[in-house]
Amino acid sequence: MSTKDYLEKDYYAVLGVPKTATAEEIKKAYRKLARQYHPDANQGNTATEAKFKEVSEAYDVLSDAKRRKEYDDARALFGSGVGGFPGGDARGGFPFDFGDLFGGAGGQAGGAGERIGDIFGGLFNRGGGRTTSTTTRPRRGQDIESEVSLSFTEAAEGTTVSLRLTSSSACSACSGTGAAAGTTPRVCATCEGTGAASRNLGNFAFSEPCRDCKGRGLIVDHPCPVCDGSGRGKSTRTIQARIPAGVGDGQRIRLKAKGAPGENGGPAGDLYVQIHVKPHAVFGRSGENLTITVPVTFTEAALGAEIKVPTLKGMPVTVRIPEGTPNGRTFRVRGRGVTRKDGTKGDMLVTVEVAVPQQLDEKARGLLTELHDVTAGDDPRAELIQQARSE
Repeated sequence: MSTKDYLEKDYYAVLGVPKTATAEEIKKAYRKLARQYHPDANQGNTATEAKFKEVSEAYDVLSDAKRRKEYDDARALFGSGVGGFPGGDARGGFPFDFGDLFGGAGGQAGGAGERIGDIFGGLFNRGGGRTTSTTTRPRRGQDIESEVSLSFTEAAEGTTVSLRLTSSSACSACSGTGAAAGTTPRVCATCEGTGAASRNLGNFAFSEPCRDCKGRGLIVDHPCPVCDGSGRGKSTRTIQARIPAGVGDGQRIRLKAKGAPGENGGPAGDLYVQIHVKPHAVFGRSGENLTITVPVTFTEAALGAEIKVPTLKGMPVTVRIPEGTPNGRTFRVRGRGVTRKDGTKGDMLVTVEVAVPQQLDEKARGLLTELHDVTAGDDPRAELIQQARSE
């Protein structure tokens, strides 16, 4: 994020607190918003994920007394646009990045410029307002997208998978220099290797990436044929990634710091994994609960019975079917469902389905006929017909 973005964002408004808020009030507001927008509570929602990052960014600054003072000082100096600052537009925007002010390449500033340099030096760890070369700044690694197919059981119980990832890294042919074998880059004469060129605006000076070397500080006369002088290449690696229990088909999970490695000591990016879950021949899912449909005989449903029901990765359990159980009734078996984040499990929902025999021998047919005759006076459709007529 550029310094321009940093100044234009109102971190107090993000947390919903006044500028006079105490440290405790800031912490309380952050905790409330963090719970509301945390990715674990809003899985697959990119909007709340972005909001969570914005809230975290605001808290990182306002919770630190020193950084909060530097932030307040910077906004007091520049307001929301610094009318009258050289180059500021009518809307209060800035045509350049304040992170490049007052540093490198021999730029000097005095008076108010030194004060501004002190603020930005502390705010962005630039040490006394000096801007480091663009070639030495730590850079966060890129985020990587991948996908994986899981069995139904793996998704419900959690698993560890091997992922083959391709990301940007230093070119192996030139070790990141960008120069062909047997040659070396030369120091840029324009910026003397700093990667930055100085510009003056009256009493102020700021630096920008050198146009000749494009901020690298080096000129490559004989580019590496593999990377065309960029110094970057593609690397392939295999990692072991832990997929948490309870993921669903189509879910996108984030594995922190599993993405492309950073540059110059910067942190690694994140890995985003798209989950595909294969259906199960017996079980289904309803949130954290497993579902299963079990056939029962007519006599079991009518007279009651104890039946064996399979479980996911376990021994069958016994479910008691009470006398007179109707077709489609669902029974709950506690603790036999999908593993939750806290290690506990959901339930298994068992729905019974009365199985009608397809073939009958003479004895069975005679017994059913006798049952039919005995219960002939009990018409289960009589009430339904009466209700239809009354409408």
